Amino acid sequence: MPQHQVTLMEPVLSYNNSSNGNGNNIEYDIISWFEYVSQNAGSIQSQILSLILKQNNGVEYLKKWLGNYNIQEMEACALESLFTSVVPLASHADFEPFIQRIADGDTAPLLTQQPITTLSLSSGTTEGRQKFVPFTRHSAQTTLQIFTLASAYRSRVYPVREGGKVLEFIYSSNTFKTKGGLTVGTATTHCYASEEFRNNKQHKKLYGCSPEEVIFGGDYKQSTYCHLLLGLFFSDQVQFMTSAFVYSMVQAFTTLEELWKEICNDIRDGTLSPRIKLPKMRGAVLEIISPNPCLASKLEAICHELENVDWFGLIPKLWPNVKYLYSIMTGSMQPYLTKLRHYANGLPLISAEYGSTESWIGVNVDPGLPPEEVTFAVVPTFSYFEFIPLQRHKEDSGSVGEDFIEGKPIPLSQIEVGQQYEIVLTTFTGLYRCRLGDVVEVSGFHQGTPKLNFICRRKLILTVNIDKNTEKDLQLVVEKGCQLLMNKANKAELVDFTSYADITTRPGHYVIYWEVKGEVEDNVLDACCKEMDMSFADHGYVVSRKTNSIGPLELCIVERGTFKKILDNFIANGAALNQFKTPRCTNNNVLLKILDACTIKRIFSRAYTSSD
Repeated sequence: MPQHQVTLMEPVLSYNNSSNGNGNNIEYDIISWFEYVSQNAGSIQSQILSLILKQNNGVEYLKKWLGNYNIQEMEACALESLFTSVVPLASHADFEPFIQRIADGDTAPLLTQQPITTLSLSSGTTEGRQKFVPFTRHSAQTTLQIFTLASAYRSRVYPVREGGKVLEFIYSSNTFKTKGGLTVGTATTHCYASEEFRNNKQHKKLYGCSPEEVIFGGDYKQSTYCHLLLGLFFSDQVQFMTSAFVYSMVQAFTTLEELWKEICNDIRDGTLSPRIKLPKMRGAVLEIISPNPCLASKLEAICHELENVDWFGLIPKLWPNVKYLYSIMTGSMQPYLTKLRHYANGLPLISAEYGSTESWIGVNVDPGLPPEEVTFAVVPTFSYFEFIPLQRHKEDSGSVGEDFIEGKPIPLSQIEVGQQYEIVLTTFTGLYRCRLGDVVEVSGFHQGTPKLNFICRRKLILTVNIDKNTEKDLQLVVEKGCQLLMNKANKAELVDFTSYADITTRPGHYVIYWEVKGEVEDNVLDACCKEMDMSFADHGYVVSRKTNSIGPLELCIVERGTFKKILDNFIANGAALNQFKTPRCTNNNVLLKILDACTIKRIFSRAYTSSD
C-alpha cells in the first residue's frame, strides 16, 4: 500500500487543507482517514515503528541493541520483529539520564535525531513527583489531529451552531528554562502556544469565550473568575463547555456558587473585580465586556433561584443553549461525575480522548455513551503500541507487592476482547518500549483497531501486608460508603477523598480522608466506615483483617477547603490546574501534614469484630 505510506509521512493534518473552509468536508475527510487506518491498524503499526526507528537511526539510546544492524534497508515486519526481540522493556527512569542531558544542553542525538527544544512536565500526581517528557512538533500535530477527529465524531451526535462560542475552562502552566535553555511546561501549555493551534483558529467554527491572556495568565483563581465572567457575558452564545479534566469544570462551578454576585456586578457595570490583578488579563477582559444591566438582572434572578435548590441544574439554567459537557471523565475523574450531573441536570456528558503526557492513545468514537461506558479506539498512527497481558493473582497467592501476573508483550494486531493489558509505547519523541503503567481492557474493535476501556493505573496504591488494592478498588469502596452518606436525609455529599497506607502503627491499616459538604451524624459516619472496610474485595485484605494482620480502617473527616489546600500546594510546586488530579493515595509528608492538620473527626471501623 505505497500510496498510504506517503499519507503516514506527511504532516498529520495536511488533508484539512483541501477542505477550502468547508467544515463538513474536514469532518468527512478525517473520519474517512481514520476508518482507513483503523481497518489496516496492524500493518500501519508496523510502518509506524519502521518510520520511528529509521527517523531516529543511530541515536545513543538505541545503539546498544540496534547499532550493528542496517535498519534503513530492513522491511517493516522484519524490523518490528528485531526491535521487540532485542530492545528491552523500559520505564521512564531508563530515559531520565538522557532527558536530563538534553535539559542540560547536550545537543547530540541521544533519543531522537530531531532536536528537542521543549520538555513537557507531567502532573506528578500519579508517582508523587513531576517528570520531564520530550515534546516536539509531532506532539502538537497529533494533539490537534485527535481534537479534530473527536470533534468530527461529536458533531455527528450533537451538532452545534456555527459561529457560537465554547466555554473552555483551560489553564496554562508557568514555563521555565532548563540549564540548557529548553522551555519546560505542561503539554497542554505547549499545545495551546504552538503554531498548529494558532493557525487552526482561522478554521474554527466555534470560538472560545476567553482570550489568550486569561488562558495563559498563570494564576488559576484569577483565570477561573474571568472564564466564568466571560462565559456568562456570552451565556446565550455558548454551545458546549470543556475542560482538560472534569475536576476543573466542577471547581469552576463551585467558585461560581461563591462569587456570582461579584460577577453579576461586573456584567452590570462593565467593570472587573479588583481580585484580577494581572495587568494583561485585566486589559484583555475589559476590552471584551461592556455594561449590560439587563443581562446582569436576569442572571441574578436565576442565581437566587439556584441557591434555593443547592445549585441543581446550574448549567442549563445559566447557559440555555449548551448541548453537552466535554472533558476527561474516566479513571480518577469519575468520582466528580455525581457533582457534575447535579449541575448539568440531564445534559450529555462526553468523555474526552485517552492519552498521556507521553502520547495520545485513543479517540472516543461513541460520544453518545455515558462516561462510565466509554471506550477509546486506538489511533494506530500516533505511536507504536504493545500490550502486556495481565492476569490477577489467584486468591490464595501469597505474593507481595505485585498486582498482576504478566505475559509476554504482544502487538496491537494480536490482542483479544475481554483481556486486560498494560500499554507499552514507542513514540516519535524518543521513548522506546516505555511502560505506561495504565491497565486497560479490550471491549471490542473499531474496524481493525481495538477499543480500550481504561481500568486503572497499574501501580498498587494501598498495600500493608499481602493485600493488593488499586485506585479502581479504592474508588469502588468509596462509592459504597457514599451510598450510605447520600441516602440519609441530611443531604450530605462527598467533596473529595484520598487515602494512606499507615504502616507506622502495628498492625498497619488503611486511612481514608473524606471532605464532606453538609452535617453528618456520627452513627452515619460509623456505618460508612464499616461499609468501606467490608467492601474491599481483595482476598489478601479480607484474610489480613480477619487475622488482625491489618488493623481497622480509619475514616478521617477533614474540614471544608482541605482539598483546595492540596491543589494550591501542587500548583505552588509547578503543576497547573489543567493537569491536576487529586492523588487517590499519598505518602507525601507535606500532604499528610495538611490532611492531619485539617482532620476534625476520626472513626475506626468495627467490621471484622467478634460480633460481626
